Amino acid sequence: MDDEASIRRILETRLSMIGYDVVTAADGEEALVTFGKTDPDLVVLDVMMPKLDGYGVCQELRKDSDIPIIMLTALGDVADRITGLELGADDYVVKPFSPKELEARIRSVLRRVEKDSSPGIPSSGVIHVSSLKIDTNRRQVYKGDERIRLTGMEFSLLELLVSRSGEPFSRSEILQEVWGYTPERHVDTRVVDVHISRLRAKLEDDPSNPELILTARGTGYMFQRILDVPGTDG
Repeated sequence: MDDEASIRRILETRLSMIGYDVVTAADGEEALVTFGKTDPDLVVLDVMMPKLDGYGVCQELRKDSDIPIIMLTALGDVADRITGLELGADDYVVKPFSPKELEARIRSVLRRVEKDSSPGIPSSGVIHVSSLKIDTNRRQVYKGDERIRLTGMEFSLLELLVSRSGEPFSRSEILQEVWGYTPERHVDTRVVDVHISRLRAKLEDDPSNPELILTARGTGYMFQRILDVPGTDG
């Protein structure tokens, strides 16, 4: 959903040619209406849209939906990228971009959101740690009796960390495993940092003093060691 008609036409044509059903919108308000009517699998948002910008659309979508969102942001504007991620976007592509780059990001996000369980996850797919219940089959997380809403990428990040609990992951490793970034894009570590911050805000009792998702100094992040992983949901 981009405000520039020529870009929308190019992307619609290219994405349709590789098998996607594509619907477009010329402004943010139309984007929200279109979303409600079509129930898509993924949303691409330009930050700069009339009536309601990409941030506003992202914020509205995140009130009720965990749909994957990719933001199109201005070249070199780090603040744009971080704001989009903090509002709930899963990934971003910097303008100007090649259609192939966006296609690769779409494939990667959809692939990761639909990915099967990671190695190290019990066969039941259910992990209990502290007050959390992580169900990797249903891709759901509960804190006590309350279901905690995570986006697909947030869950994939949590699942990766839990799959090797007690062992640190570098930011580069996380970018490759969760986002499918090539080594050239491993400089974009804020994607990881913001998603970790979002996870901590949702899962930790005190996000400023995390006990589950820990910082591995000089490396990246790790999930606290799980000493006893139940094999069943009982």
